[in-house]
Amino acid sequence: MQNEVLVLGGGVAGCAASIALARKGRSVTLIERELTPRHKICGEFLSGEALEDLHALGIDVASLGAVPIDYVRLAAARRAAEAPLPFPAASLTRKALDTALIAAAIAAGVRVKRGRSVQSLSRAAANFWQATLDDGTTYEAPTAFLATGKHDLRGHGRPKDPHQWVAFKMYYRLSAAQTADLADASELTLYSGGYGGIQPVEDGITNFCCVVQRRYFARAGLRWEGLLSRMQQDCPHLAMRLDGAEPLLDKPITITHIPYGYIRRATEDGLYCIGDQAAVIPSFTGDGISIALHTARRAAAAYLAAEPAPVFQPKLRSALLPQMRLAEVAANGLNNALARAVLPFCLRVWPGAMRVTARLTRVTQPAAVAPQAFAN
Repeated sequence: MQNEVLVLGGGVAGCAASIALARKGRSVTLIERELTPRHKICGEFLSGEALEDLHALGIDVASLGAVPIDYVRLAAARRAAEAPLPFPAASLTRKALDTALIAAAIAAGVRVKRGRSVQSLSRAAANFWQATLDDGTTYEAPTAFLATGKHDLRGHGRPKDPHQWVAFKMYYRLSAAQTADLADASELTLYSGGYGGIQPVEDGITNFCCVVQRRYFARAGLRWEGLLSRMQQDCPHLAMRLDGAEPLLDKPITITHIPYGYIRRATEDGLYCIGDQAAVIPSFTGDGISIALHTARRAAAAYLAAEPAPVFQPKLRSALLPQMRLAEVAANGLNNALARAVLPFCLRVWPGAMRVTARLTRVTQPAAVAPQAFAN
C-alpha cells in the first residue's frame, strides 16, 4: 500500500505529526502496535508548551478531566520545598490523551492501522521506505516518521543505556488527608538510586512514576514490593504520602534501558525521527510530552517545507541541546548524596531556583497564548 507518509508509532509524537500532515492534505498512514490506547510509563505532566501544542491540535485537555498543576515540590528524606510553577501546567493520563489524539488523527483523515507492530523498516527500490508488519503486510511511502517512543525498531536503534535505568509506574488512590496535602502540586521525591514523581491526575487518582538504577533495584531484591519499601526508607516523605494509599493496578508498569540524554545526530533521507526517537530528556523535568509534541510539529513543518530529513535532524539537535545538557547536569545533581541532603534546605531559602530550573529546561516554543483553562 503506497502513501505519501508513513508514521510508525501512534503515541503523542506520531499522532501529532500525523494530524499536522493530514490537515495539510497529505496522504498519511499511521501504524500503532497497540489495539487500543493503554496506560504507559509516563509522568503525565503537561507543561505550558505542551498545552499550547495540544490546543493547536484541537485537544481540549480540560474537557478530558485534566488536573491543573500550579506548584512543584521537591522532597528528600523528611524535608520538602515548594515553589509555584512559572507557566500553566496540567496532568492527564496517557491513556486519555492518546485516545483523544488517535480520534483527532482519524478525524483529520489519517488512515490508522492498529494492533500491528512494525518488524522492519528498510529502504526499498525507487527511494521508498517499506515497513513490514508482523502479519506480513507491507506499506510503502517515500517518507517515514519514526515515532516508536521508548521502543527501538530493529536497524534504527539508539545507544544502550550505560546506567541501566529501570522505570516503574503505579496509580494510587491516596487517603483523603494526603490527597488534600498533595493538592495541585507535582512532587519530585529523591532517593539514593534515582527519583520519582507523584501528582494528581483525573478522577481523583494519583500517578507515581519513578526511575532507579538497576543496581539499586537489585539491592531491593528485584521486586517491586522491596523497591517501594526501600524508596520509602530513603525518603520518609514518600512513605507519608503513600500511607493508607490504595494501589489501583495489579502490578506496576515497567520498562528498562532508557537512554537519558540521548539526542539523535543524523538520519537517513526521508526518515524523520521524533519524540523519544529524537531526544530523551531526564524524566524529572516533566518535559517528555512537550518534547514529543515539539519535535513532531517541527518535523512536520520541515517536511511540508521540503526540508530533507538529513538537514532537519541536526538542526533539531542543535535546538534541543542546551536544555538537554542542563537537564543532564541537574539530574546528576539529584543523584548526588550531598545534594539530596542540602537541596530541600537550599530551596526553602531560595524557592525561585526551582522556577528557574523549570523554565530553563523547557523546549523552545514560539510565543503563544496558553489556553485560559490552565493559565495562572
